[in-house]
Formats: sequence, C-alpha cells, structure tokens
Amino acid sequence: MSVIELSASLARKIEAEGARAYPNECCGIMFGRDIPGDGDYAVRRVVESLSPVMNEFEEAEQYHRFLITPQTLMRAEKEAAKEGQLVLGFYHSHPDVAARPSEYDRQHAWPFYSYVIVSITKGEAVDMTSWLLDDESNTFKRQNIVET
Repeated sequence: MSVIELSASLARKIEAEGARAYPNECCGIMFGRDIPGDGDYAVRRVVESLSPVMNEFEEAEQYHRFLITPQTLMRAEKEAAKEGQLVLGFYHSHPDVAARPSEYDRQHAWPFYSYVIVSITKGEAVDMTSWLLDDESNTFKRQNIVET
C-alpha cells in the first residue's frame, strides 16, 4: 500500500483550480518523488509541485471529461527528469459528482500513476480522493492522502 503526501497549499491549489474551472473539469500533473516507506506504507509518494494544464478535451464535453495529451505528458516527463523528479500522476475535478473515478477514468488510466480527484459541488470543493489503477485487476484502489 502507498500513500500520497500533499502539502496543504498544494491541496488548496487543486481545490481552487477545480472551483475556477467549474462547471467544467480542471486537470493537471503532479511532480515529486517516491520514497520507500516504513510502517503502514511500502511507498510514500511525495508531491512537490503541480502543473495545471489546459483541458484539451472537446469543449462541449469538458463538463464531464478531461484530456491531457501524450505530447503534454511527454513534455512533463522531460521536465521532471531535468529536475530529478517523477511525474507521479494527475489531478482533475468532478463537477457535481463524487470524487470517485468514473468508468471513463478507469478505461483511460495507466498503472503507476496516482489519480487525485476533487469533487466540486456548486462551485465549492467538497471532497478529495486519490486512486491507483491495479494492473492485474484493472480496477482502481483507493490511495490514502496525507496533508503535510
């Protein structure tokens, strides 16, 4: 089991981006390091910075879909490598629905990456969760978020 650590300021930034994008979905990339854990967690995933990106999904569908293109991800991976970091995953908002992955999210997810979802209800952040795609079962497993 792993945990994702977010500073309170980064968590508030994700919430603010979700509120700003409402009623559409926001999205972005999380950078940081995986650190061997101890005790309850095999790995501590420490988010050190965020990069908001433009939702590149078709505009009429952005209220329930987001897209980070492979080109954007490739640029992010190169930037992370220059900084000695990893792309740890992605965040996005769910306007007026729970902070749980949709079937669409599952179908387009990759193992390894963390998927942080913030639920925005009527323009206000109400919940934030994180998920990892299990490679064997192709289902999402909840990942604990620890605010630091």
